[in-house]
Amino acid sequence: MKAISYARYGGPETLEYGDVPDPRVGPDSVLVKVRAAAVNPVDWKCRDGHLDAILQPVFPVIPGWDVSGVVVQPGASVTEYAVGDEVIGYVREDFLSRGTFAEYVAAPVRTLARKPRNLTHEEAAGLPLTGLTAYQVLVKALEVKRGETVLVHAAAGGVGSIAVQLGRHLGARVIGTASERNHDFVRGLGGEPVTYGVGLAERVRGLAPEGVDAVFDTVGGETLTVSANLLATEGRLVSIADADAVDYGGRYFFVRPDAADLLRLSELAEQGVVSVHVSETFPLERAADAHRSNQEGRTRGKIVVTVGWD
Repeated sequence: MKAISYARYGGPETLEYGDVPDPRVGPDSVLVKVRAAAVNPVDWKCRDGHLDAILQPVFPVIPGWDVSGVVVQPGASVTEYAVGDEVIGYVREDFLSRGTFAEYVAAPVRTLARKPRNLTHEEAAGLPLTGLTAYQVLVKALEVKRGETVLVHAAAGGVGSIAVQLGRHLGARVIGTASERNHDFVRGLGGEPVTYGVGLAERVRGLAPEGVDAVFDTVGGETLTVSANLLATEGRLVSIADADAVDYGGRYFFVRPDAADLLRLSELAEQGVVSVHVSETFPLERAADAHRSNQEGRTRGKIVVTVGWD
C-alpha cells in the first residue's frame, strides 16, 4: 500500500511517500480503508522525537492517530463491525509504528466508533483525538458542572474549539483565549473570546471578577502560571501541554483511546452539539506540507490529509 513514513527522527523532510507492507489484521482489529486522517501537534512532536521517553519507535514509522474510513476486513474475534461500516478512530498504540497516514490501517476495536452520519470523512477524521481530549478533560478530569465558568486556552484550535462546544453543552460559561482574528469564530462556538498575551489576567478578571471555576490549559509555560492565578476558590486546573500543572495543584492529562467516549462524541456530532471545522486539506503525498502548516501553530480547527480512491 501507499503510505507516509519516516525512518529517523527529524523535520518534515524526513516524511517519505511510497510503498510499505500491507498491515496485518489481528483478532481484535479491523482493516480500515482510510479516507481521511487528521494532523495533530503530537504527530510532529513524535516525528521530532519529543515523545521518545514514553513511546518507543519501531522504524519506519507511519505517523497519524486520527482516522475516518471504511471497514474492509474484520478480525477473527470482531463482532462489532462488518465490511462496509464507516468508522472513526483514535488509533494509538503504546509504541510508534503503524499510523493512519496510509491507504489502510489495522485498527484495534478499542480505538474505534461508528462515524457520525452527518459529517464528511474529512470532518469526521478531525474528531477523535481532539474530541476525546476535550471530553475526557471536561467531563472526567475537571468534572465541569452547569453554571460554572471555564477558561479554555487556544479556543479556536482543534482541541479548544471542541472544548468550547462541549463546555457549553454541559451548561458552563466558557471564556476562550484566541487571537483577534478568531474572536468571531469562538463566539460562533458559544464562547466569550479574550485575546491572549500580555494583560490576559486582567482581561479574564474583567469577565470573571471572582475567578474561574476550571481552567483547560492547552499551551503551558507562562500561560499555566497566569491560569493558576485566575482560579476561584476550589478551582480546578488541567493541562494537556505542561506537566508542571501539578506544581500549581492541578493535573497533567494525556488522552487515551476509549470506544465508549468516542461513540458518545459521534452521537453528539449527529445531534449538532459538536462540529468540526476543517481549515485545510492535503492529499496523502503532501503530508509533509500538512505537518509544516500545523507546526506554524495558527490553525483554526483542523488540518486533514485525504486519501484519494477512484
